[in-house]
Amino acid sequence: MKIAIPSNEKNLESLVNNQFGRSQYFIIFDTESSTYEAIDNSAISIQGGAGIKAAQSIVDSGAKALITSYCGQNAADVLNASGVKIMKAVPTTVMNLITFFEDNQLEELTEIHDGHFYEGK
Repeated sequence: MKIAIPSNEKNLESLVNNQFGRSQYFIIFDTESSTYEAIDNSAISIQGGAGIKAAQSIVDSGAKALITSYCGQNAADVLNASGVKIMKAVPTTVMNLITFFEDNQLEELTEIHDGHFYEGK
């Protein structure tokens, strides 16, 4: 299974990025082969709809799960329509989140916000 995680850098030791739609990169990790690729988030600099475009990138990557701290309603709609599970990230590295996911230690993200990111919420 492929899982996607917004990250600050293009490696597994990167910290997770709290801003899904405005994250610099996404790590796409394949749990079956233990390989990954880092993709640039092409939505980072667009004026509006960053979450929707970022969500479509996740869908296009083939990921079946997204681990993120926050997700807007429009992005969640795109992900849900494609069968992508949205899991709640905790502040740590991408690699730790992958381990937590594989060990079933993450909860589903149920608090979907209105699409605006607020620091500290």
